[in-house]
Amino acid sequence: MSHESLDAPPESRPTSDAESVDSLFLGSEVGAESYRDAIEQSIDIVAKAFGEADSPYTGASPEAVEAQLASFDCLPEEGAGLDETLDHVSEEILAETIRVAHPACGAHLHCPPVIPGLAAEVLLTAANQSLDSWDQSGAATILEQRMVETLAETFGYDDEADGVFTSGGTQSNFMGLLLARNKVADERFDHWVTEDGLPPEADRLRILCSADAHFTAKQSAAQLGLGENAVVSIETDDEHRMSVDALDETLDTLDDQDLVPFALVGTAGTTDFGSIDPLPKLAARAHEHDLWFHVDAAYGGALAFSDTHHEKLAAIECADSIAVDFHKLFYQPISCGAFLLQDGTNYQYIQRHAAYLNPESDDEAGVPNLVSKSVQTTRRFDALKPYVTFRTLGRKRLGELVDSTLELASETAAYLQDSDRFACLHTPTLNAVVFRYVPEHVPSDTDTDQYVGTLNERIRDTLLNEGRAVVARTEVDGVASLKFTLLNPRATWADVESLLDDIERIGSDLEATTEASR
Repeated sequence: MSHESLDAPPESRPTSDAESVDSLFLGSEVGAESYRDAIEQSIDIVAKAFGEADSPYTGASPEAVEAQLASFDCLPEEGAGLDETLDHVSEEILAETIRVAHPACGAHLHCPPVIPGLAAEVLLTAANQSLDSWDQSGAATILEQRMVETLAETFGYDDEADGVFTSGGTQSNFMGLLLARNKVADERFDHWVTEDGLPPEADRLRILCSADAHFTAKQSAAQLGLGENAVVSIETDDEHRMSVDALDETLDTLDDQDLVPFALVGTAGTTDFGSIDPLPKLAARAHEHDLWFHVDAAYGGALAFSDTHHEKLAAIECADSIAVDFHKLFYQPISCGAFLLQDGTNYQYIQRHAAYLNPESDDEAGVPNLVSKSVQTTRRFDALKPYVTFRTLGRKRLGELVDSTLELASETAAYLQDSDRFACLHTPTLNAVVFRYVPEHVPSDTDTDQYVGTLNERIRDTLLNEGRAVVARTEVDGVASLKFTLLNPRATWADVESLLDDIERIGSDLEATTEASR
């Protein structure tokens, strides 16, 4: 093609070139047809890879998968075309991924996404709206605001509340502590952090959370320039909830040391045990000591939709901020979360304006630019996923899905407690069940905890290597343990019972092998 044809306006270029470009983008009849073909092929691939899966994983080791993918050319000089590329992805990549919708996939807070959420993902991805400014999103911005209002009402906030959609609990927890840090610096030390950096007194600031709180409390403290040592972990009770007595003692000690606690993080659903801190008492302590009260409800926030279990979130409306995830118990595709703020005026502590994006004149004119409510600039239209799901299923049906998983967890725990081959390590609050396989006997010259922990680790690894199940591991009192995270509403007691039979079989075989090798 000549230089002249490249410089010519699009309508004067050769037809074949224009059609080729149009086929790569939506916006024309050719592009629309190309999009339909690509989506239809993708649907077939997904249905085959995940709709017909008879196991949660193939069992391939990281080394084997790495070797398989090592020869792939991620940036070839010439393209292979979409049909061939999608077939390649189906056969060589998706085949070796984790099948999260399978009932035996229960390791992490990693949910099977509902079909309405998957449909919304297709829509929002193609629309490609950016939620930082009104002129990049239109109705998408308004819908996110409506969803935030609905969520705020659901969690008991009033009309002064505000919020924003986030990538998940990590970002939401960070935002809560970011606002808390900036507010205490302003109100207590007359220091504006966004312009002047940390105040001289920053090394006295402390964040309080339970010993079982999510690691993002410490991660946030590090990112906020306070350091992980600014986080004071409060011991927990027998149900892995923050001990209020220990909190009171800690507050007294910090006062004696002339330190400045400024934020209290309550957890509504710990990662390992699903425990919910005593939110009413924590709210009272936060009010008494003028602490920012942030509730990490990334896991347990879905209980707000449950007729049976919503009281477990009592006093969450007292929180200054709340983190909630939709890609856990709301069954949305990753990633999708929200940060809710009891008093929207606190957004002043991170507000900024850019002339090209959200000038102050837009604020005066009432133009809804959301960029100052987030630590992200470009941001996806993720609010569409829960919107479509909520509209499709309704609160009652979603609550029933959540309730069914909690019932299964209770049934599982009851079975484990009655079995002499397993030790159930807590009473489930949500749908996480932590337990251990109990060996028939422990060699006399062996450390019991180490033997039991190693045995349970090997059981978990064997399940994964066999492709039989994806089960979590954690430590309780320094001993390796197993965990079922029963998020999947498709899982039944029959599925769990079969998996426990496999665990018992593998445990017995490993014991026999160990004994034979001695």
